[in-house]
This record gives sequence, C-alpha cells and structure tokens, in this order.
Amino acid sequence: MNRFARRWLFYLLYLGLILNLTVFSLPYLPVNTQTTSPIKTAELRGVWLTNVASGVFFVPWGINRALNQLSRLNFNTIYPVVWNRGYTFYKSSVAKKITGSDSQPLLKLMHGGRDVLTTLIKVSQAKGLSVIPWFEYGLMTPHNSQLAKSYPDWLTIGQSGIKSIKETPPEEINNAFVNKVAWLNPLHPQVQEFMKALIVEIVSNYNVDGIQLDDHFAMPVQFGYDAFTVEVYQQEHQGKSPPTDCFNPEWMRWRADKITDLMAKIYQAVKAVKPDAKISLSPNSQAFAYKYYLQDWQSWVQKGLVDELILQVYRDDPDSFMAEISSPSVQFALSQIPVGIGISTGTLRDSVEIAQIKDQVRMVRDRHFDGISFFYWESLWGYIAPESPKQRRKAFSEIFNAKANRPL
Repeated sequence: MNRFARRWLFYLLYLGLILNLTVFSLPYLPVNTQTTSPIKTAELRGVWLTNVASGVFFVPWGINRALNQLSRLNFNTIYPVVWNRGYTFYKSSVAKKITGSDSQPLLKLMHGGRDVLTTLIKVSQAKGLSVIPWFEYGLMTPHNSQLAKSYPDWLTIGQSGIKSIKETPPEEINNAFVNKVAWLNPLHPQVQEFMKALIVEIVSNYNVDGIQLDDHFAMPVQFGYDAFTVEVYQQEHQGKSPPTDCFNPEWMRWRADKITDLMAKIYQAVKAVKPDAKISLSPNSQAFAYKYYLQDWQSWVQKGLVDELILQVYRDDPDSFMAEISSPSVQFALSQIPVGIGISTGTLRDSVEIAQIKDQVRMVRDRHFDGISFFYWESLWGYIAPESPKQRRKAFSEIFNAKANRPL
C-alpha cells in the first residue's frame, strides 16, 4: 500500500472511530412498550445513509452495526447513497465506461474491492429492511470531477458562462457542497442515457425494492443557457433565444417540462426491467422546487411517474413544519400515492433535540401520512445529538414501539 493510500486509510479509520464511537459504544436498549404512541401495522420508517459527514460506509463495522440497530428499533427502510460527487457506491460498469472508475475509490479501498451494495442488501434483507438506493447527487457533479472534466459539453451553464452555483439559498444551507458543483444538462441526450443507464443498472443487477431521486434531480433556475439548450429552445420557438430573465414563466415552464420528460423516460425504463420497483422521490416543497430548481414534482405525481413521495421538511418552527405538510400539493400527492415526511434529526452544524423529533412525528401521524424518514443515520443517536445515545434510542423505541410493514 503506497503512502497516499496509507494516509487516507489512517484518516478514514480515525474519522470512522470518532463518528461512530457514540453510535455503537452503548448496549442496545430494550424496546419500551409502555407508550401512548399508536401502533401502526403499515408505516414507512426510513432513514437516509449518506457518506457526507458520516463514516457508516467506511469503517469496517459500520454497515452491520447500523442495520442491526435499525432493525431492532423497528425501522423498515433504508435509503443508502449510491451516487455522490461523480462516483457510484456500487460496482458500476456504466460509470467505469464514462469516468474510468467503477466505484468511489476510498470505499473500494476500505472494503478490499468488495461490492458494498451487495453486502448492504444481504444484511438488510436478513434484518427485514427494505433497500431503496438513493441517487443523492442527482444531476449535480463537482466542477472538478472526472465526469465534468471529461464531458464539459454535458454541463448546463448560466448566463455569462457561469458553470456552478455561487450562492446557497437559505433553504439549502444544510448542504455545504451545493455552491461548489456543476450540473449535468437534463436535456442533453447523452446525459439522459447516462443517468438512465445508472438507474437501470441498479434495478437490473441488485435485488432492491426501488430507487430514489431527490431535490437534485433538477436544474437550477439560473441555468439552461448552454449552447445545446439554447439551440433546442430556438428550434421550438422559431429561432427566438431564451429570455434573459431566468424566472420568465414560459422559459421556466419549458425547462421544467423537459425535466418531466426525462423523468418519464426513467420511469418507463425502470418498469420495463422490474415492474414492481418503486420510484421514490424526496423533494423540497413544490413551490420551492419549481421556482428555484424547475422540478415540478406535483405534475410527476399527476402523470403517474412517482410511486412514493418523501417530502423533505427540515424545519424547526412548528408552524412552518405544519404549513409545509398541509400544502395543497402535498395533500394532492397523499390522495394519489404513499407519502412520507422527511424529518431532520440533526447535522454537523445544527443539532436537533429529541423532543422536537417526537413532536414532528406526532404531527405527521395525526395527519395520516404513510410514514417518516429521518435525515440522517449518523444523527439519530450519534455524535452530534444533544442527548446521550441511550436517551435517543429509548425515544426511538417509544416512537416505533412495534414492528410495521412498509405501505404498499
């Protein structure tokens, strides 16, 4: 092993130890059945597993210990990252052909070349956990990634040649990397084929319950001024160029509809391979998603392109949280498909008290949603939580006081 590899190995082991010490050091707390929480026979109980500020994929004991605890505390679904920063988190022949790497390099180093997704699925199924791989980065890629450097014509840009977002909207402040990334052009046919091939590769080669896209499967409203998109727009508008105002209603609608067309292609491709695979989506609110990212997910639901919706509602204020889950677009989706609410359990910069988590779970259940998913694993009862791991696990044992199946 060369000096560079040894240095990163030491760093990751140290990071994993710090990130996971409090998560795994205390013994499992028996489930407390003396609770007033309703017992659900069918309820989505999910958690996202990411590689950002998390060592769960990189430490030797991470996956087994995490899945064991989640199962024992009556979770039933995991959303593990499989696409992040231009790399896959599984062995991908599609990615290798395009980027030269079949999986994330450090992940491959830590697991001795073994396919992590295969291991994760095997352990999850033994524990009764459904696995829905999560394409976390969607159409984003770091501006200096091999993908961006090898295929610059695949990227969409803003006016004056701007190639990456320069400022992070307040609603996206928890994502420290969003202002350092470029965006693949959802209109470009080669981008479409690449994304579709990655997704189909997952459902074809792995025994998963579906796939999940999120708020990054979109295009920032300030983008779309690349030569390819401009040419397509001109062809469909008698030679007229796109408006300079990126918020022009017709220009927004035209780009949003093109993204919807791509979503339809992906949905059809997945169903052709595995008809029972769930197409899950975890977006921001409809108003924000459409205005800033041209993601018209309400129309996706209306067109039957989404099988499961997990709305990200990372709000501390109860009134703001309630307003989000009560919006007409959410209520419409709830009338069509299973809808869960994504609840934040904390980030590196912002811890969330367990009392707030319990209150938000109660609000979700009182309004008859189909379940909850938490962002993210490391903050459930780990190093960034304001309470001890023992206290946090006790609280989750009360929230999920009995087993429950995923909604159909």
